[in-house]
Amino acid sequence: MLGQILSALLPAIITIMLGYFAAWHHDFSQDEVPTLNRMVMTYALPLALFVGVFSAGREQLLSSLPLVCFLLLAIVGTYALVLLAAVFIFRHPIGLSALRALMASGPSTAFVGVPVLGSLYGDTASIPIAVGGMIIVIFLLPTTLVLLELDAARSEQALAGTDGAATAPPHRVDIPGTIMKSLKRPIVWLPSAGVVMVLLGVDLPQVVDQSLSLLGHSSSGVALFASGIILAGYNVKFSVPVLSLVFIKNVLQPALVCLGMLSLGYKDPILGQAVVTTALPAVSVVVMLAVQFRTAIPEAASALLISTFGSLLTISLFIWIIG
Repeated sequence: MLGQILSALLPAIITIMLGYFAAWHHDFSQDEVPTLNRMVMTYALPLALFVGVFSAGREQLLSSLPLVCFLLLAIVGTYALVLLAAVFIFRHPIGLSALRALMASGPSTAFVGVPVLGSLYGDTASIPIAVGGMIIVIFLLPTTLVLLELDAARSEQALAGTDGAATAPPHRVDIPGTIMKSLKRPIVWLPSAGVVMVLLGVDLPQVVDQSLSLLGHSSSGVALFASGIILAGYNVKFSVPVLSLVFIKNVLQPALVCLGMLSLGYKDPILGQAVVTTALPAVSVVVMLAVQFRTAIPEAASALLISTFGSLLTISLFIWIIG
């Protein structure tokens, strides 16, 4: 089983290492990461997610309601708990808290889920892959973007206040404007449009699917490659926050899903699909967001690397537990 999981995760690990080598060999620099990031976040990833939501189909999504509910509760619940703890208990800035919540809750269904779940469950793997991706797109990404935008706006206004006159009136963050700015990003509205189309029963023509997938398929490789470049510029951090977030993502989240579903009498395939989906490593888009908003870049890159390597053991352990 470990060999099967290794073969599924090895492409992601090798791609990260190739990015690391490219930066070490001075073929790419840290200054080029924002360009790669902009390509992934503006074009490749939105197209990949838009096409991906059509893979399950309306009937399969509606018939998999229990799986949808468990994944929704697990992913959104973990995000909300980590966010609230970071803001109200540890008193972290709202942007950093949102980024850490995404690290601890969002499984990499779009990047790693396809080879891992596909090798385990075949054609039926499209359902948890699509559902996990839609949950991240509909709930986690918009929330994270809005909170990062708000934090960035407050920081800019605070900096402007220190440079202005002492009698300058206090600034207020334009919350509705910030929300609209986030919702206008292709990473949010394009996959969301795909979800609406699927629920309305709209089919994506094959020629459109193939045309959009050509660039969309590059999203995972470029995102992981850019993560390797980022790692080359920073030392991997084994700090308490990083290890805590990786533990929540790789161990605690899938363990709670497994215990909850077993207590309710669920068995394979829905049990395995839900547990393995939540046991996937952290979504690599967290590094892209960290670069874009210049927030906790070393922490995000370290968490991604440790989570990806650690998932080799944790996914295998959960598969052994559920038989």
